[in-house]
Parts: sequence; structure tokens; C-alpha cells
Amino acid sequence: MVIEMDESFNSGAKLKVVGVGGCGGNAVNTMIECGLDGVEFLAANTDSQALEKSLANTRVQLGVSLTKGLGAGANPEVGRNSALESKEHLVEAMRGADMVFVTAGMGGGTGTGAGPIV
Repeated sequence: MVIEMDESFNSGAKLKVVGVGGCGGNAVNTMIECGLDGVEFLAANTDSQALEKSLANTRVQLGVSLTKGLGAGANPEVGRNSALESKEHLVEAMRGADMVFVTAGMGGGTGTGAGPIV
């Protein structure tokens, strides 16, 4: 059985992809570089230097008070608490989305800890 996609179909759904942490941010950058259309990209990170390098139009620095922009130090609890600290900014960044995809690596601090909160 062959399934064909109607290329002219546009559901009008607003999709957002959030890259959380270094790995998630890299994934978002790759999607942007590949020219993926019809999606709004966001980056969320505790590391302000990594966030500056993001190609995403919307960037959310997580845990400004907690991490001072220096990252989560591979500690998922710091990542989690950083996301909780920045919850209002995350909610605002994702407002209006019909569907949100979260991309994050598991093993570091920000992706592992903040990913589930996002």
C-alpha cells in the first residue's frame, strides 16, 4: 500500500520545536540549516554563550539567577531547577503553539533536567 502526501495541504497548525541544552540546541541549528519550513524554532539553555550561537529566533536563558549563564555543570537537578525558575519565560515563548516538540540530549545537566519540565 502506497501512501501519498498532498503537498498543497496546509493544516494551519502552529508547530514549535524547542532545543533544550547543548544537544537540543545543536539539533535545532541543524534543522534550521537544512531549511525546515513551517516550524518556529526556540532554544533554551543555561549556558549563555551557547545560547548566543543559536540560530533560533527565540532564545530563553534558563536559570539566570541560579547558574549566572554558566551552564548546569552536568547536574540534572540544576537543569531542572533552572527550568522551574524560568517557567514564565518558557510559557510565553511557547504561547500560541498547537504542538510543541522538545529535543534534548539525555546525559548532561540542562537537557536531562530541564527537558522534562519544558
